[in-house]
Amino acid sequence: MEYNFFDFLTLLGSLGFFIYGMKVMSEGIQKVAGGRMRDILRAMTSHRWAGVFTGFLLTGLVQSSSATTVMVVSFVNAGLLSLVESIGVIMGANIGTTITSWIISLVGFKMKIAAAALPIIAVGTPLLFASKAKLKSWAEVIIGFALLFMGLEALKDAVPDLKSNPEVLEFLAQYTNGNYFSILLFVVIGTILTVIVQSSSATMALTLVMANQGWISFDLAAAMVLGENIGTTITANLAAMVANVHAKRAARAHFIFNIFGVIWMLCTFRGFLSGIEWFMVDVRGGTSPFNDPESVPLALSYFHTTFNLINVLLLIGFVNKIADLVTRMVKSKGDGEEFRLEYISTPLLSTPEISLEEARKEIAKFADLTKRMSGYAQNLLKKKKNKERGKMMRKIKKYEEITDRVEVEIADYLSKLSTSNLSNEASLRLRGMLSIINDLERIGDLFYQMSLTIERKSDGKNWFSDGQIENLAGMLELVDEAFDIMINNLNIDYSKVTLNQAIEKEAAINKKRDKLRKKHLKNIEKGDYDVMSGIVYADLYNLIERVGDHIINVSEAITGELARDEEDES
Repeated sequence: MEYNFFDFLTLLGSLGFFIYGMKVMSEGIQKVAGGRMRDILRAMTSHRWAGVFTGFLLTGLVQSSSATTVMVVSFVNAGLLSLVESIGVIMGANIGTTITSWIISLVGFKMKIAAAALPIIAVGTPLLFASKAKLKSWAEVIIGFALLFMGLEALKDAVPDLKSNPEVLEFLAQYTNGNYFSILLFVVIGTILTVIVQSSSATMALTLVMANQGWISFDLAAAMVLGENIGTTITANLAAMVANVHAKRAARAHFIFNIFGVIWMLCTFRGFLSGIEWFMVDVRGGTSPFNDPESVPLALSYFHTTFNLINVLLLIGFVNKIADLVTRMVKSKGDGEEFRLEYISTPLLSTPEISLEEARKEIAKFADLTKRMSGYAQNLLKKKKNKERGKMMRKIKKYEEITDRVEVEIADYLSKLSTSNLSNEASLRLRGMLSIINDLERIGDLFYQMSLTIERKSDGKNWFSDGQIENLAGMLELVDEAFDIMINNLNIDYSKVTLNQAIEKEAAINKKRDKLRKKHLKNIEKGDYDVMSGIVYADLYNLIERVGDHIINVSEAITGELARDEEDES
């Protein structure tokens, strides 16, 4: 029987069917978890072993270590997990991904679940039309589960038998004699397949089917499993190339963990497989996977699970060292003068609540950026040499341009997020965030206006008096204190923010401005300085007070007060 191009397309379609079912089920589970996922992670990653268990549990549920890694990276971005905690979760994800092989080995080959797939879909379909979003998500979980096993059944029928179809991969036949070169070759094949298919679980399913049908031997199938462990890290690293520094570090840690495991396993490969054979024959009383193709899927499951468990046990004590290594390997580019987004450079996630957390973290960093401009403004007031003032002027102008760009990038991200299926609470938070970034950008504009005003003064004959500089610096110090309150509010859970401190500091800024204005008018009357010099001084303390107004606006937007005020006015 000739294996033609149509049969090859059928094989690819079956693989796509399996991947699609896994994707539908995985996304459904993530949506069911929703915003509670971050609370679960906070509670379950208190130490490294808890992190490993969390990674195992999440991957076992969503049936995708890649999906778990993406979630973990997003939680690191959002500040919910540290890099050290994320490495523990990734280690657990490697163990969790072995559940796929167990499900296929114990159920996929021994039970005809595909026959029950259509009745399962019949149960899930009515839920798709439910009004509640959670019921729709459960429908995706149920239907995805059925599609996954229908895809596996199609895969079993589509994978060719090498004996009946000798022309299939005939060029590899000479390398299937089990020598060390063939082992390395099939490690490479497993790696390439995983990179192409973009799913280690799908490649594992394909490997199990091929081994079950006698296409490849137990040792070559085990070599492919090792390749899949490498392939899934390459996929993550390729995706992280255009992502932020946190994604790069997590992906690099994943690569180091898996590549170390594959290296030590290749060094003990023959002995390890002999141990699996001994366990299958002498302990379980079964047949040798080297002689019976039908026992290979179960033997591979033992191999895959034992390998990943031992790898975790070997490296769990070196989590901090791995974190330090990847931090040195992937340095942050978001610090210093060349400011860029760090937290939301990855694509939008399927869980809007997590995307909002990433945006919140980026906005908090944006606020810290605007506070730096206050320090530059204070330095500008105190510098008496034109060269030093010119340097500060250029720095403030550069930061004002940065604030403009950051506002546009965050607003663009939030606009895309607004098209997602957001809850009422999430929609209110998103509106508040749009208001916050607008206020932060306006703060940058005001500091730039201050620098232009000071520049206008420097063109005159006389500089500010020591008393004027002291008054303006004192007002800017109050603004800095207001900044600290605002930044703290942006860094904590929005639902826990209160306005008391922010309102008190805003009142202090207003009181200081009123006091300076009153004193200033008296000095004008006395003729202590000319009118033009007085106008520049008055412009500055008014601009500083307006900065305080925008700072209190930010805290009001966090609590939702600003949104409620706008609704009352409309």
